[in-house]
Amino acid sequence: MPAPKGDSMRGLSVFISDIRNCKSKEAEIKRINKELANIRSKFKGRVCGDKMLDGYHKKKYVCKLLFIFLLGHDIDFGYTEAVNLLCSNRYTEKQIGYLFISVLLNDTHPLMNLVISRIRDDMSSRSTAFVNLALQCVANIGNREMAEQFGSEIPKLLVSGETSDSIKQNAALCLLRLLRVAPDQMTDLDWTPRAIHLLNDPHLGVVTSAVSLIEELIKRNPEECKSCVPLAVARLGRLITSSYTDLQDYTYYFVTAPWLSVKLLRLLQNYPPPEDTTVRCRLTDCLDTILKKVQEPPKSKKVQHPNAKNAVLFEAINLIIHMDCDRKLLVRACNQLGQFLQHKETNLRYLALESLCLLATSEFSHEAVKKHQETIVNALKTERDVSVRQRAADLLYAMCDRSNAQAIVGEMLSYLETADYSIREEMVLKVAILAEKYAIDYSWYVDTILMLIRVAGDYVSDEVWHRVVQIVVNREDVQAYAAKTVFDALTAPACHENMVKVGGYILGEFGNLIAGDARSSPRMQFELIHSKYHLCTPTTRQLLLSTYVKFINLFPELKETIVEVLSQDSNYRSSNVEIQQRSVEYLALSKVVTEDILATVLEEMPPFPERESSILAKLKAKKPESDGLSSSVKTSDRIQQKATSANDTEKPPVAPGNNGTAEADLLGLGLITTPAPTTTAEASKAPPASTNNQFLADILGNGTVEAGSNAMVLSQPQTRSTALVDLESEYIRLIYRPQGVLFENALIQIGYRSEFQGNLGRVQLFYGNKSGSAITAFASKVVFSEICPTTGRSPLNLDLRPAPTTIEPEKQVPQVLNIECLVDFAEIPVLSINYSNQNGSNQLSLPLPIFLNKFAQSAPMDQPTFFARWKLLCQPGQECQRVAGAKLSFNLNDIKQRISGSGLSILPDIDPCPTNIVCAGIVHTASQQVGVLARIESNNFRVTVRSTKASVSDCICSILLTELR
Repeated sequence: MPAPKGDSMRGLSVFISDIRNCKSKEAEIKRINKELANIRSKFKGRVCGDKMLDGYHKKKYVCKLLFIFLLGHDIDFGYTEAVNLLCSNRYTEKQIGYLFISVLLNDTHPLMNLVISRIRDDMSSRSTAFVNLALQCVANIGNREMAEQFGSEIPKLLVSGETSDSIKQNAALCLLRLLRVAPDQMTDLDWTPRAIHLLNDPHLGVVTSAVSLIEELIKRNPEECKSCVPLAVARLGRLITSSYTDLQDYTYYFVTAPWLSVKLLRLLQNYPPPEDTTVRCRLTDCLDTILKKVQEPPKSKKVQHPNAKNAVLFEAINLIIHMDCDRKLLVRACNQLGQFLQHKETNLRYLALESLCLLATSEFSHEAVKKHQETIVNALKTERDVSVRQRAADLLYAMCDRSNAQAIVGEMLSYLETADYSIREEMVLKVAILAEKYAIDYSWYVDTILMLIRVAGDYVSDEVWHRVVQIVVNREDVQAYAAKTVFDALTAPACHENMVKVGGYILGEFGNLIAGDARSSPRMQFELIHSKYHLCTPTTRQLLLSTYVKFINLFPELKETIVEVLSQDSNYRSSNVEIQQRSVEYLALSKVVTEDILATVLEEMPPFPERESSILAKLKAKKPESDGLSSSVKTSDRIQQKATSANDTEKPPVAPGNNGTAEADLLGLGLITTPAPTTTAEASKAPPASTNNQFLADILGNGTVEAGSNAMVLSQPQTRSTALVDLESEYIRLIYRPQGVLFENALIQIGYRSEFQGNLGRVQLFYGNKSGSAITAFASKVVFSEICPTTGRSPLNLDLRPAPTTIEPEKQVPQVLNIECLVDFAEIPVLSINYSNQNGSNQLSLPLPIFLNKFAQSAPMDQPTFFARWKLLCQPGQECQRVAGAKLSFNLNDIKQRISGSGLSILPDIDPCPTNIVCAGIVHTASQQVGVLARIESNNFRVTVRSTKASVSDCICSILLTELR
């Protein structure tokens, strides 16, 4: 029976039916293998007298291969036949060819060039159907090569007046795909203004596709696409207003073009409210009409009708919130959403809560949202869907202010006892933030946090109890109350470990304030805390040991008891290193030092510095990063903006710190005599430091930020001198490493990267603005005062290229310093920086890690050569020998890596002692090259350096000693 020549493929239908009728996986594989063997034999040409395959049979067999692939089986043949189908003049055959290629072909396939050639032929075809097939294939595959090949041809199809509507629609979608996958290839966008005018096109498909394309273009260049706003408003007005007949034929359950309306409303959210009064009034009328239409009786009982209306409504509300300038619209939107809070549809209640979260952040609609507080609390407690309860909690958090804070916090605490486990941790953070932010009476704050620990102790993170301790330490008026409250809390039979941590810390600092009460005498405090000691984890026990030693200072009568506890084998010889170390050190401290020194060491903690709440930072970290597409993400972002003033209540006093104006040796080695980093603005007034220091990761080659893991004490108040000590180790690393962090505080981070060749060097400095405001009036210079006694000139030629005067928030700018070493030098250049921000002017003076060893290069040699040269360098002044003061653990591999990074080459098998290190190098200057030989003895950390120049020997010896630190 001859094969049918129509579009129906009986053989394919039979094959699919056979697959569906298979009773087992083995039967299916057997049938597929049989079919693959048949197809493979047909594709080989003349087999068993068969004639060459025509287009119909190729199409049928290619469809079978595609179906087999979709079942999850690999296909390794048939690609050539599919590409050949592209040459067919029959639409169905060409369509199957494009379908096969779009699904199975990848970017690196050897036939891709041939496919691109076929696509180009079809794009230039007079057949609209063929052009559409080619465009759809490009949109589906959408790789960089296609962007390069067709990036200039497809826009012509889009804006041409002779192109049909279907081609324009496909061309817009195709360009959208190419702009997303290869934006760097799509640089010629001269067609943008004409694409924007497609918003007036009468064809629904064309204008819908054009809106998506324009929205992508806005992300690349919003200023160039600004002309789309009046056009979008005009088109939206024609769709919404009944007096127009625009696209009235395109209705979906009595709603005119709902998807286009949603896209236009979303497009307008990329710009601020229109400045033109006429355009703004027209847009306001559109939004007002949308809100009115929701109140109209439904025109259909089918669910699609309210779904379409509500889709337009919620996007209109998002635009109203984005504009945030019309009080009447905001209040009306809030009232409309309030009606949805008790709707029978769960999805509608969820969306209403989500939109109300955004409205709660607006000053115009905040009070209107608060009217629904009772309904929202009821939703939090009674909703079955956990995602709706999550949104209700978010809304309560967003609508909270001083007038309702205690009520909302109380409701959230009450709900926490039965809350779903998936949202407990986030709710704990929100309760802690609200209690701190709106605490008028700090005794209420203490009660709230302790209740939080009782109710949800397992979900209370360290940031929460750290924060309550910081606030108690900073506020004298609440210290006695906090001590009494935590003491009472610890008397409960069941006490969470976080409560023990809070109680241990606060009683260790302020237990003396309640010691006059017989019920909380010193002995009672100690016995109560110690009764919890053996039930706690090692981390908590470490903190309690610190509490015990604090008690020695507060209550001398407890000294013998505490010494006995510290001397117990479970502490003094604990397998936990930190517990053992604390026990040994605290025991020695209590026995060796005088009472005056002990009182000084164990005195009350000073106030903590003012900083961003770590609880708020943790809550932000729990939210996903905004993608610009998810409305729930936008909701979270807007709510977080409301919480950024979590410390806007009365601030605790900040401990005074060193202003850093005195000159200091940064390394403390006598090697550098330059000013330490200084600043004139108070660091405590600076915006909070970002918790994600990734904006310099591309420069420093390190995407991680290491933090100390010591959990035994809370974050201590740090003065600026403390911050410099933290940078010392990083500065020493820059002696032998080419890149790293030169300086960092709450305002600015300075990255350093260098490369040296011979007597020339190039340093790149990267200034990153970590604050939330722009850095202005930025200026920098390099100061180097050393003068060579023989030449009367500076040993270094320093050429600092200009840097931008403004650094935007969370941005970085580079600056290049070119260096030429003329003669050897001992001093270090200093980078002087001046800049201003919203808190005032700032100054920094930073020693640059440009040492003499940066201009050294390795000099490999064998043992006889080394000793021959070593013996020649025996004249007075040619040798410098020093011994390190501290006996540190000697890590041979680590020391070798440091020396290799310093420009000297390690010479193996030179010294008879295998733990000693012998190295050699050549220091390059413009005037001469100085050979350097060095020997490091591990047993006493003695460094010996010999060279032909005394000043070079002395400098290299100092540098090597520094590296051993």
